[in-house]
Amino acid sequence: MPTPHPLALAVSLVAAGSALTAQAQQAEDLSTLTITAQAATKTETPFKETPQAISVIENAQWEERGAETVQRAADYTPGVYTNQIGASNRYDYLVLRGFTEGSVSNTFLDGLKVMSDGGSFSSLVVAPYFLERIEVVKGPASVLYGRASPGGLVAQTSKRPEFERSGELRIGAGNNAQRSAAFDLTGPLDEERRLAFRVTGLARAADTQFGPVEEERYAFAPQLTWDITDATSLTLHAYLHKDPEGGYHAGLPFEGTVVDHAGRRVSNTFFEGEEAFDTFEREQTMVGYELEHRFNDALTGRQKLRYTESDVELAQVYAFGWANDTELNRFFSSGDESLEALAVDNQLEANLSTGFVDHTVLLGVDYQQRDNDVTWGSGMFPTIDAFDPEYSAEPTAMFPDLRRKRELEQTGVYLQDQLALGNWHLNLGGRHDWVDIRNTDRDSGAESELDDTQFSGRAGVLYLFDNGLAPYASYTTSFSPNSAADRNGDLIAPSQGEQVETGLKYQPVGTQDRYSLSLFHITQENLATKRASENFFRATGEIESRGVELEAHTQLTDNLRLQAGYSYTDVTLEKTDDANEGNTDNWVPRHQASVWGQYAFRQGGLAGLDAGLGVRYYADIYADEANTEKVPDYTVVDATLGYDLTEVGLEGVSARLNVSNLLDEEYVAGCSSINFCYFGAERSVKATVSYNF
Repeated sequence: MPTPHPLALAVSLVAAGSALTAQAQQAEDLSTLTITAQAATKTETPFKETPQAISVIENAQWEERGAETVQRAADYTPGVYTNQIGASNRYDYLVLRGFTEGSVSNTFLDGLKVMSDGGSFSSLVVAPYFLERIEVVKGPASVLYGRASPGGLVAQTSKRPEFERSGELRIGAGNNAQRSAAFDLTGPLDEERRLAFRVTGLARAADTQFGPVEEERYAFAPQLTWDITDATSLTLHAYLHKDPEGGYHAGLPFEGTVVDHAGRRVSNTFFEGEEAFDTFEREQTMVGYELEHRFNDALTGRQKLRYTESDVELAQVYAFGWANDTELNRFFSSGDESLEALAVDNQLEANLSTGFVDHTVLLGVDYQQRDNDVTWGSGMFPTIDAFDPEYSAEPTAMFPDLRRKRELEQTGVYLQDQLALGNWHLNLGGRHDWVDIRNTDRDSGAESELDDTQFSGRAGVLYLFDNGLAPYASYTTSFSPNSAADRNGDLIAPSQGEQVETGLKYQPVGTQDRYSLSLFHITQENLATKRASENFFRATGEIESRGVELEAHTQLTDNLRLQAGYSYTDVTLEKTDDANEGNTDNWVPRHQASVWGQYAFRQGGLAGLDAGLGVRYYADIYADEANTEKVPDYTVVDATLGYDLTEVGLEGVSARLNVSNLLDEEYVAGCSSINFCYFGAERSVKATVSYNF
């Protein structure tokens, strides 16, 4: 069957209603905010009526914790492992329910996939200062989004123009030469309040704990919303982002970091590279629009479109194993990539009643296209003494570049019906995808190609008791394309995942407190595996993930708010082509627990002061698939102290101090193998002053 073209199927429709609702919510306090599961259903569905586990992180939560990346914003979310690469901030690594593959490509922005290219360096990021909320959907979500990890997805929602004028100016400084400045301005452009703008900008830079390596980032987002009529709204938006410096992104051997090597340990500030050969520069541009039209109270049409360009250049000298008691072997890697991508999602949402049953029906057609030209280099460098390093070395060998063109097209048609019969809530959905992937060797012209179709589905049922208790059960499936080729040079068919989940949600009547318990079992099949004696892959792998997650958000008193979570994740290599079959997958904590408490003084001499303290615990992490070694359990403590200077006459001015890793714990966050283990971030102290008007 030929792949339908999305623009021919497009429904170019849009409306003001939901945009205005979202903007009104931005001004609300967390205590009155209605928590929805919009990413899980693509409709405004309350958290307590959604038969799938979700976690919602609001802007105010990560702002008070001082998070400057999306992965740090998700630090206190159960079922999400955010320390995969330790102290690195280059990409947002978010391991969901134990699935490490695709941890940098499972993010979506405003309902559209952030068009990262898995298996390359072209993974895009969005600074959380530009976001209003982050929603983590646990488990497969291909029924609405197409290709995705069976562990779930991370849906980011941008700030949007508001029709009430407001603004913020912010500056910050901290240890490791941290410095930052940001602004966020919004408001109407005309007296009739039909046009509204928003401009948001950020500049930040810092040294790192690793020698001469630095981080530097600039981002700017202009937006315009036009309420064309009372029923039609159009929002134009852009996001411009540049990272002249990408920070540290390397690992060291298990021996010397977790345990002694020849009786010694490597410092967690050691830099094994070469300053002249350590570069990372990323430029990304995203432009698009959101159009919505409300035909009547029952029928709404939407179209979202985004075009993306990204250029990444990098070079790195890295270590790979010990040469002797003191020196590490070193190699060289480089990349030069240029990515172009288009994503569009067309939706019709209808609210209907048939007899005693209320329906929210969603019909959609979406399309994704991604082209990435890549050039990868490699070479060898002299060894380096890990305990008494000397730098300024030159390469001993450089190998011919690999030049590839990587192309992807995906078209999907989906249908979802959310049925409500009294206290019963049923979610049924199905989707069909056409996927075309082509990888071309730009030197030889050799191609590997995949042209496939996939079906994804979901069925869930929930019963909402009058007291706020809501038990549920669901079944969902997913698919994810492989990038490996078989003995004939053809790309292996996409891996397939399925999840069975049951759980209990509770939202006490009249409160925004929420509690959840979920138990899940996920199986992912058709994974690419490779035997040591062969130079091609087979679709024989299988991974099983099962576990339990608990999450609580509660306002204990008028002054004290508490967030707590725990997850148990058991990931097993069910089928492999080597001796690791049956082992526990590495790089994933089996136990993960966290708690964050925030206390606000509202009266007396301390009025305007707030203080927060958080503890994160990670345990039972294997360092390799052979399960020969483990990373020691570790605990990280974070803290914050804020003050509203309005109390002393400075209207709109506030100050905040954030300290992550308060006790300066030295630890290894995880290991991808015995050769690559990643130090956790050292203590970070940063103060910010904001002026809101």
